[in-house]
Amino acid sequence: MAEEDREVGGTRSARRAPAQQRSRERLERILTAATELIAAKGSDQLKMSEVAERAGISIGSLYQYFPDKSAIIRTLAERYNAENRRCIQEALAGVQDLEGLTAAYLGLIDLYYEIMLAEPAMRDIWSGMQADKHLVLLELAESRAAGAMLAEAMQRVHPHADPEKIATSAFLIWHLGEAAMRLAISHDREQGRALVEAHKRMTLREILEP
Repeated sequence: MAEEDREVGGTRSARRAPAQQRSRERLERILTAATELIAAKGSDQLKMSEVAERAGISIGSLYQYFPDKSAIIRTLAERYNAENRRCIQEALAGVQDLEGLTAAYLGLIDLYYEIMLAEPAMRDIWSGMQADKHLVLLELAESRAAGAMLAEAMQRVHPHADPEKIATSAFLIWHLGEAAMRLAISHDREQGRALVEAHKRMTLREILEP
């Protein structure tokens, strides 16, 4: 009987796997379709019916995955945030001195700005997050997470500094950085770059002398 149970369990598991794979593939089609539509029209103009059509599924199937377009935008934002955290963690992990901290921080700011310019869908989602209370909270949580990683690196470089002060400064620096990037990408490249450089000069002083 135990052997039969194992066989039945294995069969069910084998049958479940393709269904789960199809579900994942459908989810990816939905998110890809939404990203393309946001890049072309903006998140404000995103329509569930157009997402379903582009993804090649019925509107009923789409609603099984996402109840509304805000849920799609939130999922995309969370994916972008996860990738950003990975980049921040990698850049700051090896920081041990002022030179390393400076290079890592400035490099991250430049990378963030270039990504915003290169990814229209990400740029639109990021800029439009202020209109949705849940996305504002998501952005704040992301600022705290990124700020905590920056604070950890700053504390290694400034071991005698007040940890609470460093944590507060790092959170504020990162959150202001997101606002600075939104401002920069709303201008042409020349003025946008000037705004980014001004932000780097102002925040770097606090990072190097907390």
